[in-house]
Amino acid sequence: MKIVVAGTGYVGLVTGACLSEMGHNVTCVDIDERKVQTMKKGISPIYEPGLDELLKRNYKENRLDFTTDYVSAYKDADLVFIGVGTPEREDGSANLDYVFGVCKQIADNVENDCLVVVKSTVPIGTNDKVEEFLKENVNNDVHIEVASNPEFLAQGTAVKDTLFAKRIVIGVESKKAENTLREVYERFNQPIVVTNRRSAEMIKYASNDFLALKISFMNEIANFCEIVGADIQDVAKGMSYDPRIGNKFLNAGIGYGGSCFPKDTKALHWLANDNGYELKTIKATIEVNQNQKYKLFRAAKQRFGSLKGLKVAVLGLTFKPGTDDLREAPSIPNVRRLLDEGAEVVAYDPVGEENFKKIYPTEIEYVKSPEEALKEADLVFIFTEWDEIKSLDLNIYSEVMNTPIIYDGRNCYAINDVKEKRIEYHSIGRKAIFNIEEARSEVAATRM
Repeated sequence: MKIVVAGTGYVGLVTGACLSEMGHNVTCVDIDERKVQTMKKGISPIYEPGLDELLKRNYKENRLDFTTDYVSAYKDADLVFIGVGTPEREDGSANLDYVFGVCKQIADNVENDCLVVVKSTVPIGTNDKVEEFLKENVNNDVHIEVASNPEFLAQGTAVKDTLFAKRIVIGVESKKAENTLREVYERFNQPIVVTNRRSAEMIKYASNDFLALKISFMNEIANFCEIVGADIQDVAKGMSYDPRIGNKFLNAGIGYGGSCFPKDTKALHWLANDNGYELKTIKATIEVNQNQKYKLFRAAKQRFGSLKGLKVAVLGLTFKPGTDDLREAPSIPNVRRLLDEGAEVVAYDPVGEENFKKIYPTEIEYVKSPEEALKEADLVFIFTEWDEIKSLDLNIYSEVMNTPIIYDGRNCYAINDVKEKRIEYHSIGRKAIFNIEEARSEVAATRM
């Protein structure tokens, strides 16, 4: 069968590459000719480990192609996967313009009976609306059916998450659509969960929002640990042995970011309100996360009084390691607050620098190593737990900083290791470490 994938972002491109890796012939459609030519050279437009290799291999073996010619692509397609973005609107609802833009192109050009598969994250009921739109607008006498097939990939591990998924969810309204998708995914050899379309749409939102809720819950517990003198990492370890809880998403920090959790929690909350129901747990998840992002900034403000004129090192800019994605990254609003305070900001990130320059092109200084960022800094914020940061010799902080005062938003270092060093260390859900009188006296001097 001829498979076409609309969109070459995280969802579309990874889907197309992985389907071709399993032996299918796939054409990916995008509107950007320059981007198409780049992908034909085996260069992914997104930073994702392992993706370049898949593009090169499958394009070379004629299983994967890229085009801007959507007319020809959709004309004789048997299957069209829609993997375009559904960005957040100002009110928190999902913007479906790109989804229906693709649907219009399909309706105008398809000449074969076709199964349209929505992989984009869409509000419950969208697949029904997509099918209704296609049937009302199709130009030719063909049968079009729609299925839901949500993705569960994570940035930084998207290829692995697709090729070795824990489950494949397909939402269908006919046995024919189910059989078609079972055939597509036969070689993946993964559990397949078959539901109706609305249940499949809800599975995606419920899964992402539950994980976001788990993160916010642990951050709330971490904040309370600091008050009562408990250690969040010990608490998380004790919880993790319970199989009903598991050991994933128990790490406390300064909040979640990325393209999914913030957008999907807001979208489900909006959708519930629009249907006359309030999801109180999701509302709390959003509020806790928003507040958590500024936890360390507030601590630094309380510690220093004013940050004006201080040199502040920022280690890590992306919302998590393994990606160059900055969407909803805690670094962005925190850097803005630092600049508003009059601080001098020097930043390091192994892959996120170029994207961050699109937001702050000249306002901050970018360097090529953590050590360079720390040099003569008065304090440092850690926003991303990159290995390059976690593996730093803790002595480097006291050796090169003016005052080795660390605000670690990802709990990169073990408390027992920190206790042995001449540094001041603030983390999430753990007791602060004050090991140097020199730091206190030097900070006091900056206020004079």
